[in-house]
Amino acid sequence: MKADRHVHTPFCPHGSTDKFDEYITRGIELGLKEITFTEHAPLPQNFQDPTPEKDSGMEASMLLDYFQELRVLKEHYKDKILIKSGLEVDFIEGYETETKDFLNEVGEFLDDSILSVHFIKQESSWHCIDFSDDVFGEIANKLGSIEAVYAKYYDTLEKSITADLGIYKPKRIGHITLVHKFQHRYPLTKSFDDRVYRVLDMIKEQQYAIDYNGAGFVKPLCREPYPPERFAKRAIDLGIPLIYGSDAHQAKDLGQGFESLIPEFNG
Repeated sequence: MKADRHVHTPFCPHGSTDKFDEYITRGIELGLKEITFTEHAPLPQNFQDPTPEKDSGMEASMLLDYFQELRVLKEHYKDKILIKSGLEVDFIEGYETETKDFLNEVGEFLDDSILSVHFIKQESSWHCIDFSDDVFGEIANKLGSIEAVYAKYYDTLEKSITADLGIYKPKRIGHITLVHKFQHRYPLTKSFDDRVYRVLDMIKEQQYAIDYNGAGFVKPLCREPYPPERFAKRAIDLGIPLIYGSDAHQAKDLGQGFESLIPEFNG
């Protein structure tokens, strides 16, 4: 493990209060040569966050401070570890224009970025699929079945891959099997492997990379990385870059799930 390229920060409203220095010190202890901070970008101003605490993204007013603090840290630690400034940007169906405008504003400050789906749209409402297992069950009831949630997630993921979000659109697609986060509580009655393979083909066509995310492996109701081995191997066969990220929301989680990744990737 030479780099962890999906790491959250004290600017995350639903993460820990661990300071940047704690993340960086932990990264150096792990022998990392590079760490990319990818905080949750502010959500569109006119989007109503469906989570109970309304804390899915950082406050827009904090964005300049975020980039400024990273600029200082890059210089301070330049002889010990490479630090990159990034964001995890939400693809929200119906808010493509707002997202494109946001990326045009901040793109010059980004060394790296991830495009992720956390929200699915049902008629005029949106739901956060990974907030909790209880909430996932409520969403399944509203959509009619667990399978309906999966289908809607993959529909939305496909839209994120083909969406026109401008020249600063992230070229790495986040945790493509996130909808499986609670699979051991809500088992499926049908396989969605064909949808994942189709997503991989679309990512290949767009020449994007995949967030090879270790967080799912440590989630008790998931117990596999995003994506699991069979899809990671297909990605390798297709020549899609797999970019490891711990998705850490506290310093001690850097490197999490790395041991679960396929030998072809982690050596």
